[in-house]
Amino acid sequence: MRLRMALAAALAMTVAGCGSGSDTTSTKPGKVTISYAIWEKNDQPSTQKIIDAFQKKHPDVTVKLEITPWDQYWTKLQTAASGGAAPDVFWMNSLNVRMYAKGGVIAPIDNADVGAFPQAIVDGYRYDGKLYGLPRDVGVPVLWYDKELFDKAGVKYPTADWTWDDLKAAAKKLTDPAKKQYGLLAPLWDQGGFYPTMVQAGGHVISADGKKSGFDEPGSIQGLEFWTDMINKDKVAPPVQVTTDTNPVQLFMTGKYGMYYGGSWLATTFKANTERGDKVDVAPLPKGPVQEAVILLGLANSVSAKSEHPAESLEFATFLSSEEAEKILSDSGGASVSSRAGTQDGWFNSFPNYRLKETFDASIPNGVPYPVSLDTAKWQDVQNKVLADAWAGKRATADAAKEIATQMNEILAKE
Repeated sequence: MRLRMALAAALAMTVAGCGSGSDTTSTKPGKVTISYAIWEKNDQPSTQKIIDAFQKKHPDVTVKLEITPWDQYWTKLQTAASGGAAPDVFWMNSLNVRMYAKGGVIAPIDNADVGAFPQAIVDGYRYDGKLYGLPRDVGVPVLWYDKELFDKAGVKYPTADWTWDDLKAAAKKLTDPAKKQYGLLAPLWDQGGFYPTMVQAGGHVISADGKKSGFDEPGSIQGLEFWTDMINKDKVAPPVQVTTDTNPVQLFMTGKYGMYYGGSWLATTFKANTERGDKVDVAPLPKGPVQEAVILLGLANSVSAKSEHPAESLEFATFLSSEEAEKILSDSGGASVSSRAGTQDGWFNSFPNYRLKETFDASIPNGVPYPVSLDTAKWQDVQNKVLADAWAGKRATADAAKEIATQMNEILAKE
């Protein structure tokens, strides 16, 4: 979080003078080489297959893949961008896209056909009315549950019709203090945890125009109390220190926790667990008191505004979101599943023991964009620090939410 804040500040200073667009024709005819930067080494095999497929169609274009670990990726990208030498095409996330767009590092993509992608993902890459990234994948928050614990407690498995009340009732039946067994894990997690419940209760994280916090709205506070009550009042979730000291994914695999709000991408991790991977399954997030909602977050591919080969770079970025490329991505059976509709069956089929397709089909229509502003990291840092005390029971959740709103509004006013 602090790294993103520092990079955002540096980026604003070093690239403020860059242009905000690029030509649509290559400046260098003949064979060209373009660079493609990503941060996930585990995606190298599927990415290389996609590159090979593109190069087969475009023999005059060579794509050089660059892989930089996440903890170095943004530093390297910012340094390259400040020198006018960013990769031609590179992974972008919705938390950073506005800063890079405003700084003129990435080029707007005109007339893109994005109708096959979830609107919540596409909207995450719009800034000032323009699109700055073509969707790649999608991460869906889901409800993972331990079938063995449900069976022992005689509780029916979660379904797409479940509500908050259903979850709370099941959590109580699954909790057994004598065995140090809890019905639910409740880590301090935004995308799959308290952001969805805030929206499900009729609240919001940030206003549509990105200028005002929604943390002090009644629905938002109710969505936060959904979690803090289960930890500190109902005692069906462990103290927050438990999920702070140990990765929640590891805790869930111990067989001591009935349910866990986790990501769809955890399918690869759970499948690889030979001891308990077949004892868990997945369902959509329970419905809130006001509406259904799930925060969708997915990566996109952006094109450098300073590329020496803008036409080829745009052609490659467009291919990366094509049906052919997206199918290659999903067929790899890795952590990433394509966001293009109709290309995901290969990924679903890689995990036959999990109800992923059913869960996706029920979740995607209720997708909501991940809440961001020009510099999301600054107010998220406040959000996480203040909510840590509420999760620990050290202060009232409503008071914490109102303090976040006050500080967040001050930050937003300066953007």
